[in-house]
Amino acid sequence: MKAIQPSDLQPLPLEKQLLGVSAKTALYPAARSWSGGRHRILGKGPLESYCYHVMSRTCGGEVHFDDVEKEALRRVIWRMAEFSGVKVVTYCLMGNHFHLLAEVPHRQTWLQRFEGKDGEAKLFEHLSILYSRAYLGLLRDELADLRARGMAILAEQRITAIKKRFCDLSLFVKEIKERFSRWYNKRHTRCGTLWMDRFKSVLVEGKGEPLRTMAAYIDLNPVRAGLVKDPKDYRWCGYAEALSGSRRAQRGLCKAQGKPVDGWRTAGVAEAYRCLLHDEGREVRDAQNEKVVRRGVTTDSARSVLAKGGKLSPAELVRLRVRYFTDGVALGSREFVEDIFASQRERFGPRRKQGGRRITESASPFYTLRQLRVRPLG
Repeated sequence: MKAIQPSDLQPLPLEKQLLGVSAKTALYPAARSWSGGRHRILGKGPLESYCYHVMSRTCGGEVHFDDVEKEALRRVIWRMAEFSGVKVVTYCLMGNHFHLLAEVPHRQTWLQRFEGKDGEAKLFEHLSILYSRAYLGLLRDELADLRARGMAILAEQRITAIKKRFCDLSLFVKEIKERFSRWYNKRHTRCGTLWMDRFKSVLVEGKGEPLRTMAAYIDLNPVRAGLVKDPKDYRWCGYAEALSGSRRAQRGLCKAQGKPVDGWRTAGVAEAYRCLLHDEGREVRDAQNEKVVRRGVTTDSARSVLAKGGKLSPAELVRLRVRYFTDGVALGSREFVEDIFASQRERFGPRRKQGGRRITESASPFYTLRQLRVRPLG
């Protein structure tokens, strides 16, 4: 009988490898910190939102994430951002650490959405981002029971405790790390600490040159590390995700550039930010111009990008969406994809009204039937 060779084994599909990373769970106890680390600087203005550069590393930098694990961490970050009210400006997920530029809104202003007679219903709808129907059912029963027994104050305290989890930088990062750790440990059948105890954070002015420069620094990490020559080719950073068509990633970089949230196309943010990355990210050489002192974008590449005004060709934009060619289900003109969608309508949920998902910005754009994550070629 022929022995099975490692080459004979087929890897599981990505979605099966990521099974559990988006599972909805109940509340869990807060982890205790033993570090007693330095005081964290937080914004304290009465109305303003504040931006922070967050960085966290695995224990000793010894745990290195593979592509599936980076994708899982990306999903956890976006999901926790949606739940907590924090806005992701940009991010970069490296092998043993991650960078995140986040905007934390003023809590009381953000919480106004849950006021009024429909406030509690809206709160429960929001909690469904993270929690199962079963858990939310138990929570409703608990609140109803407290009120029926004349303990409305305790019910309000319960709701207040839930609201404290919103618009809080420390809780936001803590839950990202804890949720990812549980998934990672289960995947590797391991236990114990995955991350160094505390994360680092830098308070960043939320507009102008400081915010632009910090965003560029984060998106240039894979270039500085020598992983890619152009940040658009590194799948797990905010810039590459924005180029893939992700509106939420585009909105974050519009914030970094001080433009309206819909300015990725209309205000030229895509081109301006690409020029910024290649200008700020140039490699540094010694006085003799012989050795690279600090890795970065080559001078020739920077000149080429700046000469083009940061524009990418339609071919390059398609290349950044290469996964559509294998997983897109249907690919072609808008009319073609809409016809396919109409013939397969029963396979999609009732909320899906249109089939075409645009993936290029050229005069004759491509459309696909599935909205997919970017997978650029190396």
